[in-house]
Amino acid sequence: MKFTRKTGSRDGTRDDNGAPGPGDDPDLPSSESFAIGKPGKSKSRRTPKRGYLDGQMLIAMPTMGDERFTRSVIYVCAHSTEGAMGIIVNQPAAHISFADLLVQLDVIPAADLIQLPSQAGGVKVLKGGPVDTQRGFVLHSSDFFIESSTLPIDEGICLTATLDILKAIARGEGPKSALLALGYAGWAPGQLENEIQHNGWLHCSADAELIFGQDTGGKYEKALKKIGIHLGMLSSEAGHA
Repeated sequence: MKFTRKTGSRDGTRDDNGAPGPGDDPDLPSSESFAIGKPGKSKSRRTPKRGYLDGQMLIAMPTMGDERFTRSVIYVCAHSTEGAMGIIVNQPAAHISFADLLVQLDVIPAADLIQLPSQAGGVKVLKGGPVDTQRGFVLHSSDFFIESSTLPIDEGICLTATLDILKAIARGEGPKSALLALGYAGWAPGQLENEIQHNGWLHCSADAELIFGQDTGGKYEKALKKIGIHLGMLSSEAGHA
């Protein structure tokens, strides 16, 4: 996983066919590549712009043509005329745990795992999306903030992608709630709006249980129930919330 302070130039968006942008690499990251580019400089909470979905959840329709997003629930971190970026919150990363990553990234030596706080053991490692899968992103509650590194998204939710947050979690000084995502989902300008109009996605308000809940496999149906929909009600003719 990459936890760098480098601000790459790649936009990481998907094309109109849902193909991933640059950086779609299945290999595990290194300690030099945990980064999300330039973080926000202000501590102030941002108010989502009218007509955009910052801080909302996307729910994949059953007709989603891209198998990488089948039954996915995505927290939208940024949405504007320049495109959109989000983190899938219900796809576990296979064969890797948070403790494993702490050792791999040299945050702690393997011998210290036995002393790892229980809070750290509860951090889920997820497949955040098909773009830049060697980059790591920590989505977390707003009780933790690092100046010039943490990006406030919506009330109560932030994104940080530096090694400092991993070190804080390992010491038991990190946020109350957190998940670690490998990669992210990205859309080119206007692409997400087009996919929603063509019944690719539903959307609903976010809540802590949908984002950080331990029942990763149950998040899809929980998100649907949040907007009063049962899975059997959905069809290719369904509209959007």
